Amino acid sequence: MPEPSPTPARRGRLLRFGAAVAVLFALAGYLAVQYLTGGAGAPRCRVVSGHDDDASYEFTPEQAVNAATISAVGTSRRLPERAVAIALATSLQESGLRNIRHGDRDSLGLFQQRPSQGWGTKKQILDPTYAAGVFYEHLAKVPDYTRLPLTVAAQRVQRSGYPQAYAKHEPDAALLAAALTGRAAATLTCEGRVGATPAGGPDSVRAALVRDFGHDLLQEAGADVSAQDASPAPDGTSSSSPSATSGPAPEPSSPASAVSARTVTVPVRKDAAGGTGVRGWELAHWAVANSSALRIERVSYAGREWTAGRREGEWLRSGAQGSPAAAEAATEVRIVTAQ
Repeated sequence: MPEPSPTPARRGRLLRFGAAVAVLFALAGYLAVQYLTGGAGAPRCRVVSGHDDDASYEFTPEQAVNAATISAVGTSRRLPERAVAIALATSLQESGLRNIRHGDRDSLGLFQQRPSQGWGTKKQILDPTYAAGVFYEHLAKVPDYTRLPLTVAAQRVQRSGYPQAYAKHEPDAALLAAALTGRAAATLTCEGRVGATPAGGPDSVRAALVRDFGHDLLQEAGADVSAQDASPAPDGTSSSSPSATSGPAPEPSSPASAVSARTVTVPVRKDAAGGTGVRGWELAHWAVANSSALRIERVSYAGREWTAGRREGEWLRSGAQGSPAAAEAATEVRIVTAQ
């Protein structure tokens, strides 16, 4: 004789019990992941719109470093923000802003450039600075590229089999370009958690600045980039002398001296309009984008400061120094590396 079917009330209890068990399993899995990862997910970066809207884009520190390099190479060539946006959208489509060692046929790197098609050697293409530079060389040869739709301009360079695919990346590329070229102030933040193979210290920051912006940056900023850097000399003493405005040098054992030894101060040249705000925010955002890779602890510019590990209010404002007028008058970006 068949067993009687469960009553509606019993079926409801069974369903609720099953749902509760599923929730408990999900919670247990979440707690296990939190325990194994130290309670935090993968480090993230975020760029937001400089306008009163909710547009934003989240990406990884690896992508941030590559995006900052692409932008710096473009602005160092005096190319407009539109060129940077086209390059970023192209890399987002071709590699997801990752310097990958594989692709269709012999395609490689940030832009999936092919050695067999004359883009350079494998080693050159896997150098993000070279890859960005050769992309811009081809883009600059496209007549009126700044007036073309992004998809058309990118396709004239890439000759992709899927030319319309670039369009979906244009909003994110535009946000990144506005921040990384410095036009949108205090819009790019990163958690600043140190990467797996960090290369830190003022010397690493200087080398990366030259890598992305070229040796002209050193000429703008002075021989050592940092006017207040106090890097230890071989005998263990400070190799820098007091600046004209900084007063007496702190004692070697003082906290101020320790911070000075880890600081790269980059003077900011004036832009075409006679201000320093755009160039300053370009350098400040570059430093934040490289914070995980270069063990950067703090970045200060125009009365605002970003500190690694801060999840909310990343760029803190300091009174009147954070005003637009102060941003235009600011003359240096300070980058403090971790101990």
